[in-house]
Amino acid sequence: MDRGRGEQFRATLRERVLIFDGAMGTSIHACGLSLDDYEGHEGCSEILVVTRPEVIRDIHASFLAVGCDAIETNSFGANRIVLGEYGIAERAYELNHRAAALAREVAADFSTPEHPRFVVGSLGPGTRLPTLGHTDFDTLRAMYHEQAAGLIAGGADVLLIETCQDLLQAKAALLGVLDARHEAGCDLPVMLQVTIESNGTMLLGTEIGAALTTFLGYPLDAFGLNCATGPARMAEHIRYLAQNSPL
Repeated sequence: MDRGRGEQFRATLRERVLIFDGAMGTSIHACGLSLDDYEGHEGCSEILVVTRPEVIRDIHASFLAVGCDAIETNSFGANRIVLGEYGIAERAYELNHRAAALAREVAADFSTPEHPRFVVGSLGPGTRLPTLGHTDFDTLRAMYHEQAAGLIAGGADVLLIETCQDLLQAKAALLGVLDARHEAGCDLPVMLQVTIESNGTMLLGTEIGAALTTFLGYPLDAFGLNCATGPARMAEHIRYLAQNSPL
């Protein structure tokens, strides 16, 4: 882990627009992989960093080759709850570490002093929401701690909590990430993104203004949106953030 890259990311973020890569999931599906490539774990894209690393490497490289500044690790669902549904919960740290290390290798190949490339550790929402009673806050916090620890050790420059549907889930994720950051003795940038449904709120009814207000007191480098309705219906929510968010 090079702590200087985190500060370089922050400095670049202040200076100009940063372009991230495209969708990992659809890129993987376009490769026409077989069930054997997934070790029999159908739909578990995160296992590919071990079983087919060359596929993930090529996807990362394809985005950097066209000028992207940052690539997200193939770790969106690499947490104990999601991996537990495939019977491989104990591999969470391993898969996150490998996902970050793989992306780090590719980013290093493309980085230059004039155009540094960054590795963004991806942490998705999982499949259990605490507000709906699917799981509890402490379990989620520990889960995200483990995931972030693997990403940090593997060489991530930034940690991105994305596609948050539930404020409690997002808080647990953020605290788990901050726990891992503290444990590693580093200050990597942290970004958080919520997802807004077609009805104009998060899944559990939170409007964008309330979501922003909730996280303004936390040590975040960026707050934004991803997924759900697609770009057109996100415009009003992005406009709100542009006018009101100091992040």
